[in-house]
Amino acid sequence: MSNSPYSLRFRQVHLDFHTSPIIPGIGEHFDKNHWQQTLKSAAVDSITLFAKCHHGWSYHPTKVGKIHPHLDFDLLRKQYDATKEIGINAPIYLSAGVDNLASYDHPEWREINKDGVFTGWSTRILESGFHMMDFHSPYLDYLCEQIREVVQLFPDCDGIFLDIIAQHQSCSRWSLDFMKANGLDPACEADRKESSRLAVEQYYIQTTAVAKSLRQDMPIMHNSSHIYRGRHEVLPYFSHLELESLPTGGWGYDHFPLSAKYVSNLSLDFLGQTGKFHTAWGEFGGYKHPNALRYECAAMLAYGAKCSVGDQLHPNGMLDQSTYKIIGEAYREVEAKEPWCRGAKQCFDVAILSSEAEGVGDHKASADEGACRVLLEGHFLFGVVDRTMDFSEYKALLLPDNIRIDEALKEKLDAYIAQGGKLILSGESGQWKDRENFAFDIGADYEGLSPCFPADSERNLGHDYFLPVPELRASFVDMPQIMYERSHRIRAQGGCSLGQIFDPYFNRNWSDFNSHQHAPNLQESSGYDCGVKHGPILYFSHPVFRNYRSYGAVAYRHFIVNAIRSFLGGEQRLMTNMPSTGRASLTYQTDEQRYVLHLLYAPTVSRGGPIHLSLAEGKRLEIIEELPSLHGIEVSLRLAESIRTARLEPMGVDLPFERVGELINIKVPAFSCHQMIVLKS
Repeated sequence: MSNSPYSLRFRQVHLDFHTSPIIPGIGEHFDKNHWQQTLKSAAVDSITLFAKCHHGWSYHPTKVGKIHPHLDFDLLRKQYDATKEIGINAPIYLSAGVDNLASYDHPEWREINKDGVFTGWSTRILESGFHMMDFHSPYLDYLCEQIREVVQLFPDCDGIFLDIIAQHQSCSRWSLDFMKANGLDPACEADRKESSRLAVEQYYIQTTAVAKSLRQDMPIMHNSSHIYRGRHEVLPYFSHLELESLPTGGWGYDHFPLSAKYVSNLSLDFLGQTGKFHTAWGEFGGYKHPNALRYECAAMLAYGAKCSVGDQLHPNGMLDQSTYKIIGEAYREVEAKEPWCRGAKQCFDVAILSSEAEGVGDHKASADEGACRVLLEGHFLFGVVDRTMDFSEYKALLLPDNIRIDEALKEKLDAYIAQGGKLILSGESGQWKDRENFAFDIGADYEGLSPCFPADSERNLGHDYFLPVPELRASFVDMPQIMYERSHRIRAQGGCSLGQIFDPYFNRNWSDFNSHQHAPNLQESSGYDCGVKHGPILYFSHPVFRNYRSYGAVAYRHFIVNAIRSFLGGEQRLMTNMPSTGRASLTYQTDEQRYVLHLLYAPTVSRGGPIHLSLAEGKRLEIIEELPSLHGIEVSLRLAESIRTARLEPMGVDLPFERVGELINIKVPAFSCHQMIVLKS
């Protein structure tokens, strides 16, 4: 199975319409002219419309499911025809993994775990929320018939969007029968996971086939809220990718770059998906500040994505004027910038080998997130890869914290090094998977894990100290600094030390402790090194990326960034004095033969306390309100081509620059939020 190339539009709205059966007057205020004028005024060029929601109700006459009990006309058809009439694309949405109407009529189709408890959002009978359905049950046939009906009713629609694609370790009667028939033991967690994997595999096969039953070129998107790194086996079932990432809904502002930098290495077009909400999905009357949405859409363009903004339609069917005024502010800017973003490919110097793709971290892997955050704040041009991808285009490959080496990966990394590539390792990364020593010559002797950690710590958090060599230190720290996780004991032998480790006076326990936390450091170095540089290898002896993600100590980042810059030498293509809250990316448009440098700036603040939402329990909101201007920004670029012109776009203003050797130096005029600099040879 293969997908024909599919190109997305730039300015999409994902129009949620999950509507309770007890709400009256569904769609009663829908007005064709108001609908059309609202979308056009907001510069929307694609909008996802609902055929069936999480509650299980359909919004068109149906012979398979049930139309919403308070809808007395074909709302989907009215929306669809009004949308297509003005040249706006209309993909159609069906809830797939949850369906409360189906679970009410067929409770036996619902997922249930090994302890007899329902899974998903709603796990108790009297708990509000949506019900996860078991793909091993006849529900999958029911879902496929709903999809078939929609593609027959709307054969020229612009795609099918299927949502909540997941299966937990279900032990429903259908899953138990499946496991028994296929030699799997329900008492074994690995077998339950395999049963779930096979259920989702059947879901992909059957739903994709029925979605394409009338048109082989029907676009299709299966949404799991996350694009799982390394899961190439599911990609043939997608025409494109939509990266759900609502910064204020619990994802945060550094989530989207990590996803985008991975999928930019895949062959599918993709868009970012944020929301207009102050928090997340399902929020009526919540409005994000227009500046936040402007920044989020600009970031999508900078990282190679098209744009999608999530909204939720009021049950009365009328689009919210405040929402589309806010969306319009962002989308009119996107429309003006499209010529310099169409067909653009990201340029990278460094790649993170994803710990999630290696199976040593889930989609919230703190090592991946920490590495991403360090490189974003250090303004490196970097991508994210898995082991199946080509490493040759990258000057260095970063293995964050917990990626151990097997024979297959060793062979690929050896070939990469032989071709001039470099490795950045930390913590246990670079050690053999099955033994406690390094798979590469790191220029140091290895003596195992540090014994310095509190005996009463369940997580074995370390508390030794590190002092980098002067040229790698943060400018404001000249004394040993605490590190919150255990180091690996190395002594430089042939390699260049990055600095020294200092042990505490003692490990904290019930009888031996000092003050509120850890004991202070001894005055003499332990004789071990906090890292080493040796030929094509840079190694940090602590899990520095996980530590930075968890604790955010600025001095950590300075140390890591200084060490990586020194290691890369003169091979970086981009250097800038932007603040750490600024972001930079470089793209290349092959047809136009030009580079586009994207500079982004929007300081975030944390406001309010922990929020209590199903998708963001205990998280704090990152808010963007003001977009202050940046002044005095300088950029140096090292490009293979001889650049002749630099221009600020979309303003069309020529920009002077100077050449110093192989560098192009640019003084950037003051800008706010997003600036594109187009460089042409």
